[in-house]
Amino acid sequence: MNSVIESAIEPLLHSPLLPEIAETLQSRVREESVRRRKFYEELRDDQKAEFIDGHVVLHSPARDKHIAVRQNLERLLGTYVSLQELGKVRTDKCLCVFPRNDYEPDVVFFGPEKAAGLADDTMKFPVPDFVVEVLSESTEDRDRGVKFEDYESHGVAEYWIIDADAEVVEQYLRRGNRFSLALKSGSGEIASPTVPGFRIPIRALFHPADNLAALRQFMSG
Repeated sequence: MNSVIESAIEPLLHSPLLPEIAETLQSRVREESVRRRKFYEELRDDQKAEFIDGHVVLHSPARDKHIAVRQNLERLLGTYVSLQELGKVRTDKCLCVFPRNDYEPDVVFFGPEKAAGLADDTMKFPVPDFVVEVLSESTEDRDRGVKFEDYESHGVAEYWIIDADAEVVEQYLRRGNRFSLALKSGSGEIASPTVPGFRIPIRALFHPADNLAALRQFMSG
């Protein structure tokens, strides 16, 4: 049992209500499992939907700036990973299954081992090695809250949070069982240790000319 789980349950172990608490938790988990199966059955291709804390979360359409930043990163990361044969990059409606929750992050990377297990008909994807979320007003609390905790607790090696309006990226790297802020900047370069050799100017996430220049550099070898 990892230290995060141990610290969470330690106060309960000394409670006289432990049997009742355990029974209530088991009942809630069973109910949530039923709702989750229904979520899978009712998934539609035209919706972006996630299953978080036992509830279905439907997302409203994204702003153009949000879409542009996501596409800028996807273009660079996808091209680099394909050229170097490092795994697979997926975006938007890639449903990633965590022990309790299901997310559709903006951009994800699967290294060689996990990428090898993906088939043409895969609809439920494993926990990614690298996750990127582009902030919006409606998602920021989750991106910095439950998603941050879930990614941190279940093996995501690297997590970028991108603020499209401020043109700033935050890079979190796994240190033991916790994320550590490695970089927060709107200038200079950012390099991913999870995707070996992937390094880009931060401005390439936000500005078409810089994005194209970085893409040309990848293509030229």
